[in-house]
Amino acid sequence: MQKYKILWADDEIELLKPHILFLNNKGYNVTPVNSGADALDEIGNDNYDIVFLDENMPGMSGLETLSHIKTSNPNVPVVMITKSEEEHIMEEAIGSKIADYLIKPLNPNQILLSVKKLLDNKRLVSEKTNLSYQQDFRNISMAFYDDMDYREWVDVYKKLVYWELEIENTEDKSMSEILDNQKDEANKNFASFIKSNYEDWLNDPNSDYPVLSHQVMKKKVFPQLEDDVPVFFIVIDNLRYDQWEILEPAMADLFNIVEDDFYYSILPTTTAYARNAIFSGMTPKEMERKHPDLWVGDDKEEGKNNYEEEFLKHNLDKNRLNIRSSYHKIIHVSHGKTLVDNTANLMNNDLNVIVFNFVDMLSHARTDMQMIRELAPDEAAYRSLTLSWFMHSSLLDFVKKISESNVKVIITTDHGTIRVKRPFKIIGDRNTNTNLRYKQGKNLGYDGKDVFEVRKPELMQLPRQNVSTSFAIAQEDYFFAYPNNFNYYVNHYKDTFQHGGISMEEMILPIVTLRPKNYG
Repeated sequence: MQKYKILWADDEIELLKPHILFLNNKGYNVTPVNSGADALDEIGNDNYDIVFLDENMPGMSGLETLSHIKTSNPNVPVVMITKSEEEHIMEEAIGSKIADYLIKPLNPNQILLSVKKLLDNKRLVSEKTNLSYQQDFRNISMAFYDDMDYREWVDVYKKLVYWELEIENTEDKSMSEILDNQKDEANKNFASFIKSNYEDWLNDPNSDYPVLSHQVMKKKVFPQLEDDVPVFFIVIDNLRYDQWEILEPAMADLFNIVEDDFYYSILPTTTAYARNAIFSGMTPKEMERKHPDLWVGDDKEEGKNNYEEEFLKHNLDKNRLNIRSSYHKIIHVSHGKTLVDNTANLMNNDLNVIVFNFVDMLSHARTDMQMIRELAPDEAAYRSLTLSWFMHSSLLDFVKKISESNVKVIITTDHGTIRVKRPFKIIGDRNTNTNLRYKQGKNLGYDGKDVFEVRKPELMQLPRQNVSTSFAIAQEDYFFAYPNNFNYYVNHYKDTFQHGGISMEEMILPIVTLRPKNYG
């Protein structure tokens, strides 16, 4: 064990010899001093891993000594020790960023616990986390051999994300590679599950199916309009469940979580299909048939999500909801500022729909800009970049503002992303779409079974551009590449975050209902 050095300052240090001997016997090197001034001299001459500081010392008090220590050595953890239980002393010490607070008379194990918490915490957490994941590893792997339903797949995905975030927060990441391999195995089995069940979900009303994209508003949003409380439906484009998990603590400071649920994205998992399905309440096939003026197919050059507000209005009319509503898409900083400034007016509406596009832009920027790739080389860094955006975003400003009123908030996304690693050769004509995770076109050519073939798009509720149109949808971490430009595609797109295909990350999506803490 590392020989940690502890500095202990107390004007009655002689009375603490039994505790000092106890720590010495546990392998810690304790230096005792009688005053705050002596403590500062010691810190100026040597490096200490932790400082114990008596609050009530004559001359320079513990709080005064603490202030000097934090000025010269801000990163050294300080444990304040006092006989007093007065609240103002505790608050002042905590406000001065102490690491722990102990009240006399001291207990040896109480002291040891504080030391271990501060000095051995990372090692102990790493050991416990790795051991716990090893114990759960077999349970997760065995589940793959069961005939799981969509709920059980959500549970497996939640477990994998939980362990990913836990291991990420440890010093020893020796289990990361094993977890990555288990996620790969999970996605392989998940793809088989989707290929076996997806058609029934869309066409058989008696099948056991999850809430899908085109059912989100009817099943999750519209029921919240029953009382006279404004509903805010916030769609953060391209947000994975693991990204939501790191945003949730900031939201939990403002809101109570009423329902923490999931839904499944339709295929392909892209804005054109999945997000338009959310707002229209229709499958892509229905959108093309009923609203040909609004549906923009893959063969068109224009943006695929320019008519979300119109689709939303048709959806409200279809469900006979004669309500006051608004729709806002936040792409630029100025849009977000305008939204925040307009919050008071939004309170007059029954339903406010807001789309935040930043995470999607981050994903595309990471593909196209080397600098962003350097900032976010893997999932952990991608999550960190998402959190950094959120903590300085107009979205946080907005939810802070609406949390002061009696509102209902529903937060979700339209699809997730997956970091693609393996190229899959495909051949298509010049009219084939450019997405790396799905292809739509005539006479698509490819070898291998690691793809979801959709020869009859209408059975998957997808529009058919012409008689010979078919879809090829990538699964797991594959991405499509053309043979005649294969090396370029591999070099440029490998390890980028893409969407459109079949994976837990792209299809299993959080949908969370919140109420402000003052009203929940």
